[in-house]
Amino acid sequence: MKKIFLYILAGSLCFTACKKDDVVDTINEPEDINVQNSYDDQAIKKFMNENYLDTQGNIKAFSSTDTSDDNEKKLSELPHETLPSGTVFITRPNAQPSPGKPIAATDSIRIMMNVQTYVANDNAGTVTFGSASAMTNYNSINETGNPIIDPKFFYIRKDDKLITNATTDAAKQQNYYMIEGFNEALQKFNAFDKADSEGYNLQGVIIVPSRAAFARDAHYNYSGYSFRNRSFVFNFQVYKTTTRPNLKL
Repeated sequence: MKKIFLYILAGSLCFTACKKDDVVDTINEPEDINVQNSYDDQAIKKFMNENYLDTQGNIKAFSSTDTSDDNEKKLSELPHETLPSGTVFITRPNAQPSPGKPIAATDSIRIMMNVQTYVANDNAGTVTFGSASAMTNYNSINETGNPIIDPKFFYIRKDDKLITNATTDAAKQQNYYMIEGFNEALQKFNAFDKADSEGYNLQGVIIVPSRAAFARDAHYNYSGYSFRNRSFVFNFQVYKTTTRPNLKL
């Protein structure tokens, strides 16, 4: 496996891209972006029918040979909702804070997560998130064991140095960094009030189609790989949130 690490200073996100050395992206991009959007929606439904959550809330694929997961509920059978953007959020039963704290769009967050990203494509008549396009972008559960603090793809301040020092018009915009569908869906959950040292019990899943991520637009180089046409699957738990100072938000 080849891992590419990008470290950004002071409260930024570290994305890790992981791909097999012999994997080459040869996915044909549909000329019509509406076709890509349809592929995303079809692949999301297939993904939700082929995966479940284990005892700690991690996404697992159903096995065709092991019967131990036969009684597990598909993601599609868990409480879920599709937002107007096409983003789907899945709430894991009995794994939510009580009462918890509402998450605001501009909050500072501490979040444990595993992030996968895929390109949906038509493979011999079956639309799916192809294995050749799969990338592990960040897995704080296995990599560090600690929550991520303030990922820029959730929220970036207007006075952040990445924006104020930007040299292109695109890079001066918040949407150059943020994944809109993730920000939108995370606000449907409440945050815990946990110490970073506490063990995890993931509370849900957010699946963002490419049109609610970066689509085909210019975006920040988080990983060394392009996120063009990529959908994102976030498996997460929000450990804590705090209110940001209202300074050039």
